Formats: sequence, C-alpha cells, structure tokens
Amino acid sequence: MRKTISIILKTVTTVLVAIAVIIAIMLVGMRIFGFHVYTVLSGSMEPTYHVGSLIYVKEADVDDLKAGDVITFMLYDQTTATHRIVEVVPDENDPNVVRYRTKGDANPIEDQQLVRYENVIGTPVFTIPYMGYVANYIQQPPGIYVAIAVAAVLVMLVFCADGLSEKKEEPTPAAETANEAAPSSEAAEAEAISQESAADPASQEDAVEDPASQEDRSAE
Repeated sequence: MRKTISIILKTVTTVLVAIAVIIAIMLVGMRIFGFHVYTVLSGSMEPTYHVGSLIYVKEADVDDLKAGDVITFMLYDQTTATHRIVEVVPDENDPNVVRYRTKGDANPIEDQQLVRYENVIGTPVFTIPYMGYVANYIQQPPGIYVAIAVAAVLVMLVFCADGLSEKKEEPTPAAETANEAAPSSEAAEAEAISQESAADPASQEDAVEDPASQEDRSAE
C-alpha cells in the first residue's frame, strides 16, 4: 500500500513540476534567447493574434521592415502595441529617418500617429493562445499568492514521496540462518581443540614413561 501511494505521489509531482517548468520557460526562459514576451490585451489584431495570447517578439532590422509586416512598438511610457505596417513613410528632411503607418487587422481605420523607427521593438515570431491569461494572473495578486502556494505544495509532495519510498532494510532469513550456523561451527571447532588438548597430556605421559622403562631394562 505504501509503495502504491509513493508511486502515485511521484507521478502527480512529476506532472505538476513539468507543467511549472513549461510555464516558467514560456514566461521567463524565452527571454534568454532574445525574445520579448507580451500579452495581447485587445482584439485589434484578430484573428491573427487572439485576446489573451502570448506573443514572442524578436528584434528586427528596421531597414528590412516593409508594408505588410507586423511590428510591436512603444506607444508611450511602458505601453506597447502590435499592429501591421501599411506604409513606410520617409522623413522629408532626412531620408535616413523613416516612420511607419500602422493599422490593426480588425480596426476599420489606420492609426493616427506614425511610429518612429526607434520605437520599434521587433516583429512577432510566434504566439501561444490563452497563455496570456495565465501570465497576467500570476504576475499580480492573488495570482502571486497562488503561485507561491503551488510551489510550496510541490516541495511537500517531493518530500512525502521520498519519505514513503525509503524503507529500513531488514535482515533476510538466509542471513539469520547463517548467523545462527556460525556459532555452531565455532562451538564444534572449540570442542575439537579441547579434545586435542585433552589428548596431549596422555602422549606426554607416555613419553615420560618410556625413559623409565628403558632404565629398568638396562638395570636388569
């Protein structure tokens, strides 16, 4: 019964840990590979990017951007948007400076403000539907507390599974028989030695008597 419970706990713990690792990679780990991760909060890019999706944005060379490309850019402060380029607009005074006219796929009109090239973050590479809801939830209360509680439960499950799997080793019947047989052999050996010790004085007496008998014979 204990072994079955241990197996069940290990299986559940392994699954939960795997899910936690996958979520961590989706939200944080991808940044190591140079991706910016954003949550789609509006339906302006439906059906290309659904509300609640996570989009992974890779930095792009602004000189290679053209009409039809989707870009993620800074609107103001820390607010970002992801829209499609409908026109590349060169600066009248400086041809090396370009701006981009953008529009959401689901929006009826173009964005009123042009996007400066220095505000472009990159282009979306791929998206994961609905994962944005999870990201937003665990990044603010009460989701933060739930994430901490889940992590604590995982740690407890790991220790419980390890505790149930550990068993004290008991001596096997064969070992007990060997231990019991050992004193018997030692006793037999001790008995043999005692018999040999008992036999030695007799032989010594015989050796002592022989010279006396020889003297008697010589006297005769």
